[in-house]
Amino acid sequence: MTVTARRPRDPEAVGIAELGRIVIADRVVEKITSQAVLEIPDAGGAAPRVFGHAMPGAGHLGIRRTGLRQAPKTSADVDGDVVYLDLAISVRWPASIGQITTEVRDHVRSRIRELTGLTAAEIRITVAGLITVPAAVEGRQP
Repeated sequence: MTVTARRPRDPEAVGIAELGRIVIADRVVEKITSQAVLEIPDAGGAAPRVFGHAMPGAGHLGIRRTGLRQAPKTSADVDGDVVYLDLAISVRWPASIGQITTEVRDHVRSRIRELTGLTAAEIRITVAGLITVPAAVEGRQP
């Protein structure tokens, strides 16, 4: 059996199909999204909830915890050049939830576009927790 490579008639007219394509997996976009959320100072990850109740202390079991340095839960669906995202985040109290979610949405959309060339068409954000950080930790005096 002989295998021959098909060569284009005109090297200048090589199409996209002949050069191949790059496929970015959903999991890669999820990791980029998680990191982008952590780049916003007032946003972080939220603990999973069971029957509407957070599972505190589940960190020792390998389950996500609530915190501004914890990775948020992300779910991505890549369809060609378009991405659909679901995020579960926590927000620092007393920051404006609307302002923070808008900032997260804009930053995630920008980072995905910058790093992958994909377009985030829809970003659904669930704020699953509020985090209070003591003034001493933030560097402020009460």
